[in-house]
Amino acid sequence: MVKVSAVAFLVLASTASAFAPSSRRNLSSSPSLRQSTEVATAEQTDVAAPQAPATSMESPKREKILNEPALWEYNFGLQDPALAMPHGIAAGQTAPEKFEITEEQIRTLEEDGVVHIKGVFDAEWVQYLRDATGHQVDNPHFWAFAGTASKLYDYIQRNIWQTNKAFANFYYHSAMGHVLSQCGRTDEIRVSTDLLMVNPNKGFKWHQDNQNGPIKWEDGIRFWITMDETPAEYGAPVYLKGSHRNDAVDEAAVFVDIEQKGLEDYKDELLEFRTMPGDMLIWHPRTIHKVDGPSDGIWTTYRRVLGGTVCKAGSKYQDKRGSGGVLSDLGRHGLEQDDKLESSFFPIVYPRWNDAEAKERDEGKVGRSPRDIASKLGGLAGKASGEKFSSFFQVLGSQAKR
Repeated sequence: MVKVSAVAFLVLASTASAFAPSSRRNLSSSPSLRQSTEVATAEQTDVAAPQAPATSMESPKREKILNEPALWEYNFGLQDPALAMPHGIAAGQTAPEKFEITEEQIRTLEEDGVVHIKGVFDAEWVQYLRDATGHQVDNPHFWAFAGTASKLYDYIQRNIWQTNKAFANFYYHSAMGHVLSQCGRTDEIRVSTDLLMVNPNKGFKWHQDNQNGPIKWEDGIRFWITMDETPAEYGAPVYLKGSHRNDAVDEAAVFVDIEQKGLEDYKDELLEFRTMPGDMLIWHPRTIHKVDGPSDGIWTTYRRVLGGTVCKAGSKYQDKRGSGGVLSDLGRHGLEQDDKLESSFFPIVYPRWNDAEAKERDEGKVGRSPRDIASKLGGLAGKASGEKFSSFFQVLGSQAKR
């Protein structure tokens, strides 16, 4: 097996043409949805495990629904599944959709640090995201290599919108930007960073999110868009109510010991959300949370999520070189400390996408390169900077051993 360190993989990027992918399980060819005309429903994707003989006392063997790609299956460059958009939307032309939320939901986010908004995306949007995810997993991109090889997820890729056209179109045309603008009480939303996540193996223990792109905590809004029903036994995100107001956890920390001093007021107030297809979870980046996966790390169904961080109007660029936060900002956009965050690397999606930004993305001018990565990760050389990264890289080590 080829082993690549968490930092070393970043310098292996290439602009070469794609490797030809071999045959893999197709996520997008699952059974059609059984649904109403309004709300998406759970997709029946259970894989039947081989049954033990009737005379045997053994339990049926559990098998993963998705296997790790082989090294030669990874692709480079831009990808376009060429999917038709829902509701007759013409890509690059139709105005973004809207979805009104309530003042009570906004206040819940502000007070609790998290809010669950149900049914934002209907069955057509859910199927669109499932098809886009299916294409991506069948044609894995090189930028998914480190996370997937680390066993954190069955598939995980940061800044998916930069390489996969279907996700960029989703941000431009769906109601996501409108929902998040209401949550942030802002008239502008830009994508700071995002993640496509499929099956988090054994999950993540208590943590806060510091991979939010080059922005301040208060400028960011975290989001999840779920494509599948959360299993009853595991996989439901759990949050410490109000923990975004804590001042005990260091900003550079990823994993959090909820028994530590200063979290006494939060550690016993748990909010659990069993999300369904088309729902959104929205939270403050400092809200402490966890996700428990199956105890054996084997997902026999899909748990597909599109998530990330958006930033509000007026956000200014924060240079995070020398800290773990730099890993969500590896592009050569030319922004400097405290510049206004206006760039095709952080595209505006509300009130409307920007044609020039979208064009640069489609021309392959937005992304990462070895030169960008070497420049941004230069701060790792010093001992102090290495210590700042240590909490983040525990993710790779501790999760793989669990």
